[in-house]
Amino acid sequence: MSKLILHLKYASVWGETVWVCGNIPALGNNLEAGALPLQFIDKESWEATVSFEKGKEAIEYYYFIQEQNGTKKYHAIPQTFFPDTLKNDFFIKNTWYSQSNGNTVFFTKPFAEIYHKIAKVSTGSSLKDTTHIFKVKAPVLQPHETIGIIGSIPKLGNWSDNGIQLMKKGIEEYSIHLYLPISDHQIVYKYAVFNTKTKTLVRYENGENRILNYQRKSKEQVIVHDNTIQLDYPFWKGAGVAIPVFSLRSKNSFGVGEFNDIKLLGNWAHKAGIKLIQLLPINDTIIDKTNADSYPYAANSSFALHPLYINLQEVGELPKEHKLSVQYLRKQRKFNKEAALDYENVIRFKLAYLKELYLQDQSFLSSADFEIFFSKNSHWLLPYAMYCFLRDKHKTTDFGKWGKYKSISFEKVVAFTASDQKNYPEIAFWFFVQYHLHLQLTAAIAHVHSLGIAMKGDIPIGIGRTSCDAWQYPHLFHMDKQAGAPPDDFAVKGQNWGFPTYNWESMQKDSFLWWKLRFEKMSDYFDAFRIDHILGFFRIWSIPMHAVEGIMGNFVPAIPVYTEELQQQDIHLTYDRLCKPYLTTDYLQQVFAGENTDAILQHFFIQQDNGTFTLQPDYDTQVKVATYFKSQQLFPASIQYILLDCLSNVLFFEEKDSNGTQFHFNIAMEKTYSFRQLDWALQQRLKKLYINYFYERQEEFWKIEAQKKIPGIQHSTNMLMCGEDLGMVPNCVPGVMQDLSILSLEVQRMPKAVHADFVDLHQVPYLSVVTPSTHDMSTIRGWWEEDRTLTQKFYNQRLQHFGEAPHFCEPWIVKQILQQHLQSKAMLSIFQLQDLMSMQPNLRRENPNEERINQPANPSHYWCYRMHVKLEDLIKDKVFTTALKEIIEESGR
Repeated sequence: MSKLILHLKYASVWGETVWVCGNIPALGNNLEAGALPLQFIDKESWEATVSFEKGKEAIEYYYFIQEQNGTKKYHAIPQTFFPDTLKNDFFIKNTWYSQSNGNTVFFTKPFAEIYHKIAKVSTGSSLKDTTHIFKVKAPVLQPHETIGIIGSIPKLGNWSDNGIQLMKKGIEEYSIHLYLPISDHQIVYKYAVFNTKTKTLVRYENGENRILNYQRKSKEQVIVHDNTIQLDYPFWKGAGVAIPVFSLRSKNSFGVGEFNDIKLLGNWAHKAGIKLIQLLPINDTIIDKTNADSYPYAANSSFALHPLYINLQEVGELPKEHKLSVQYLRKQRKFNKEAALDYENVIRFKLAYLKELYLQDQSFLSSADFEIFFSKNSHWLLPYAMYCFLRDKHKTTDFGKWGKYKSISFEKVVAFTASDQKNYPEIAFWFFVQYHLHLQLTAAIAHVHSLGIAMKGDIPIGIGRTSCDAWQYPHLFHMDKQAGAPPDDFAVKGQNWGFPTYNWESMQKDSFLWWKLRFEKMSDYFDAFRIDHILGFFRIWSIPMHAVEGIMGNFVPAIPVYTEELQQQDIHLTYDRLCKPYLTTDYLQQVFAGENTDAILQHFFIQQDNGTFTLQPDYDTQVKVATYFKSQQLFPASIQYILLDCLSNVLFFEEKDSNGTQFHFNIAMEKTYSFRQLDWALQQRLKKLYINYFYERQEEFWKIEAQKKIPGIQHSTNMLMCGEDLGMVPNCVPGVMQDLSILSLEVQRMPKAVHADFVDLHQVPYLSVVTPSTHDMSTIRGWWEEDRTLTQKFYNQRLQHFGEAPHFCEPWIVKQILQQHLQSKAMLSIFQLQDLMSMQPNLRRENPNEERINQPANPSHYWCYRMHVKLEDLIKDKVFTTALKEIIEESGR
């Protein structure tokens, strides 16, 4: 057994405890429940002693701080230790490096692996003669620059520039192995930047000298990990392009963008000076193989890739006489001519073709590459393949109808998908599809990386209610709730996404393993990612299953309003007046004006003794109303929406199982008829409590909720993390994101500042992504024509032009808007490809509405937008590409 002393320099505050977790038994085998506590030594020192068996495998570990409120802080840089078999014991000195240090973004994948290729040197003593190893990271250096160490002892040059010891560049850090006498117990040193081309020392690191005070024992190796060199990192800035894969168009694709088309997009982006490509989610969404499956944010698996994006010809070819082979070119020409994606027919043909290719050759199952892929991905691949088999067998993804397989364990999955089972050939088909998708996407990403371009993915906040994830891990979700979003300018009735909400308490029990596996899979392909609706980590908009509209929800978790509070605020209303629809004769005659009011009242309502009305038991929830109107012929469809409004005409929603003692405000309270019928003084008391509920009492609560979830999840990946923080943003959100170095999203037309019309792009934080539009919005051109008053104000105030604004958004206007974003101080300026092409007259569609990707207010929206220009032709358009490159370079990106 060998002994390892871990020493951490960390200035703690009262109540904090320090822990270390790693991949050996003594450190918990990567489970934080088994982590080792460090002992407090003095105000800046913590230590732990670990005994371990020597082996060839590296020891990986990380520190975290446990705070009194249950939140954790993580050391921003995971540590790796390679035991030297020639030594017995080890002393490792680490220095705490907080995630809140904005420079941590430069350690993420885009910078460490793509944007900054650093000169490599090989120097230092051999392991045999090593007594000390110094390690440091330096993510942002110029070409021909490397890192050296210089200090107060002869081996470190006695502070002479000529005596600098150059360090070796590894995968993640610089290191040097030195033999230092035992007498050198105090070492004063610094790191410095050295130019390998000019052979000169460029600059010392900032700050005070570093000091190592440790008397090494005779059979001990000292490892000093100083985390990062202290330099003034430049404000690196880059431009990006955003587009869904399905929207790409090329000569060789099949009516839909494919993973192979990412290579062409990368070729164009490289010519244009673009440094990042952002995609929408690429996970499998197949439910019933209809256009309803086109919604990319409702995946049936958080791990599997969508078969829609596979290139059939690269997988293999069928015999020329085969029926599908004969149809291939005709279908390809037909689909490629379509202006929009024909999802239903494309996916049907691709799956049929893949099935024939699979039946033709299954030799992939015995290949070494597939075995590696299978070994790494079996935890999701086996359940997914079984899920797809049962979905097709039962013709539904509602696993509640799958008989004995309505619930499952991983052991049962392994047994069901074993190679000796009769259904194995059908199971293995999905292995075949996912393996080839993986190969094609991996090749595309590698090509893009070779051009110096990073890839950014998208993680949806929700999972499908009938997804493989919900089937495999039902305990991780609240299946009796629906996730959505509160009302806003884009969806006045709120949004109901239909997803189950997360059971965070259950997820926390295994340290959010499902999330970590999800990030691990995503990092196979992406360097950065966008968390869709990051506000969901603070609180989610939860809608009961009996509701249809998002307006019926409330934030969860949230501190409710108690009956005692209502009484203290002199709000004396009955339970019915608080929580039930307030429906009077005047109100019903008003909302049903022009309709056959008497017939409607008789069919849907019951009049109470006090003259008010309630809905009949058959229609007393929104789901019951919607179900009735799916088949009835007696009343026009418009009546349905009035009835839904009647049901949301309440002041509060009762907290479940509170026996009428706890309530949550209807977020649209002030707009309800029920509120308007209260006297003015009572309205004011309710409004005061409403403001407290939504904007004051929850802030610290929501902050702690996010701090319990995000740091541990973020710690599991080296991807650059970006958050979509739009909508009703709690005041605590920017601070938490800043502390964790998560990039915010700033949309020029959606200001977060109260009473502002537009975002001031000169004031956005550096750690942010700026964009003029997203896939959930109209494009720049579409927005320009939506509100003439707002457009005029933008034209005069933001573009600083006098006079009347042009009716249409002309190319020069688009160019100026793009330039404003590029000139902002945000790290990333990302644009939809449609917006970029709108700068060029010959590349824009005549109707800007045809360039919009999604309509959030329409839950039945069909996602079918495709570029109207082939990528090959876009690459050839030197006028456009050169003009775009010029404005990007002029902005310093």
